[in-house]
Amino acid sequence: MLFSSFKWKHYEGEIILLNVRWYLKYPLSYRNLEEMMAERGIKVDHTTIMRWVHQYSPEIEKKIRRHLRPTMIHGGLMKPI
Repeated sequence: MLFSSFKWKHYEGEIILLNVRWYLKYPLSYRNLEEMMAERGIKVDHTTIMRWVHQYSPEIEKKIRRHLRPTMIHGGLMKPI
């Protein structure tokens, strides 16, 4: 499971996952996320968030890919986005 990947991390898995999901889903910069976390009382540097995105986004994509529906574009079947 994905949460076992967060073992031995300084931050809770929920915080890491939340930052990665927000970065991938919305047009936010790492500094935007750093500021949003600071507003919630969580001190995290933007480079730490960048490392989380680089480390965990491929794993998240693998887990959600099978749940996405195929899309039709120009009459041909494409992989899910």
